[in-house]
Amino acid sequence: MLLIQGLRVQLEDKVILANINLEIKPGETHVLFGPNGSGKTSLLMTIMGYPQYEVVEGRILFKGVDITHLPINERAGLGIGMSYQRPPTINGLKTRQMVQICAGDRTDVEGLARRVNFEEFLDRDVNAGFSGGEIKRSELLQLMAQKPDLFLFDEPESGVDMENIGLVGNTIASLLQKGYAPHLENQGRCKMDLRRTRTKMGLIITHTGYILDYVTADKGQVLFNGVLSCTNNPREIFKQISKCGYGECVRCLAERS
Repeated sequence: MLLIQGLRVQLEDKVILANINLEIKPGETHVLFGPNGSGKTSLLMTIMGYPQYEVVEGRILFKGVDITHLPINERAGLGIGMSYQRPPTINGLKTRQMVQICAGDRTDVEGLARRVNFEEFLDRDVNAGFSGGEIKRSELLQLMAQKPDLFLFDEPESGVDMENIGLVGNTIASLLQKGYAPHLENQGRCKMDLRRTRTKMGLIITHTGYILDYVTADKGQVLFNGVLSCTNNPREIFKQISKCGYGECVRCLAERS
């Protein structure tokens, strides 16, 4: 459903991503690791369509449509949604209004807000005076209203205290598993059968790895110096990074080249 081929991206005339190849199939969740400044957020911003991230080579396909040069609003309309690490404060726009905009219909805003314990913030300006955990819950609420097919999460654990990490993690897991068929689970069907019923996709950037305690990811990859590599089980990758650091990734890349 998401296919990236030979992607090369520039920001202010500097190449920040090179030869990125990535495929996320319906129902899959991928986790992206990498040190600060490696290009992880830039990749998400490029998929989302921010114009300052200039695609100079390659293409991005979503649901069979070439979206390489489509504007952000058209990509959102096709079903791509993003949770930002540091979203801006929007003075004069209430969170309730933002959720209604994301939903595009007369959705039950209060009902959605209850799922992330956010009812008391609906009539406050978007992100105005919010803590780190409150900002994450606001972002999740907007995604719940948008109902995208591809979720992009930029460090969802960032700034979240231990009291809120469970709520954030479980909500993300719920969003990514909307394709599950509970009636099959009740009949004792195996996990693989349930996985095949998923339709939602996810690409998650993580530094701490906490999200892996809540989300079952299918694949993990490392982005280092703008190059995507080291596809493996995400828990194994995180275990290796925790033990040896990203220096091991550098050594691995050097040996492969």
